[in-house]
Amino acid sequence: MNRINTLKPGVDKFWLFVVASLMWSGVGIYLDFLAFGWLRPLNLAPVTLFIISGLFLAVGIYFVMFRRFTDQNIIRINGLTGEKICIFTFQRWTSYPLILVMISLGIILRLYSPIPKPYLAILYLGIGSSLFLASLRYYRYLAIVIS
Repeated sequence: MNRINTLKPGVDKFWLFVVASLMWSGVGIYLDFLAFGWLRPLNLAPVTLFIISGLFLAVGIYFVMFRRFTDQNIIRINGLTGEKICIFTFQRWTSYPLILVMISLGIILRLYSPIPKPYLAILYLGIGSSLFLASLRYYRYLAIVIS
């Protein structure tokens, strides 16, 4: 058992918050980047409509799901005990299968969906921007901890 513990990449809680905030904002920015790439060839009027729709979706997803998830995750990480905690616990272990399903679904939608990319951009903007908004809660918590 001691050998397993020596192989575990343990860090202070502070770094769990750093990894969580960077991961959530990084994925959010990536999804937004994909969406804007799909919208770039369009004229201004439809692009504006798609962006506004995506941002409305983002606000809804943020307030209904991701804000609560980040708050629960901050509480959970603060409750972890031990000097060094496995870096992969920045998310609950039970969240990893959901993350794999979401990644797989995103790849399938991006590569094989008959839905036109500008319409997919609404979904990608909604999820990406809500992830980024939720990451700001981690950054705010880190700012409080640092000060």
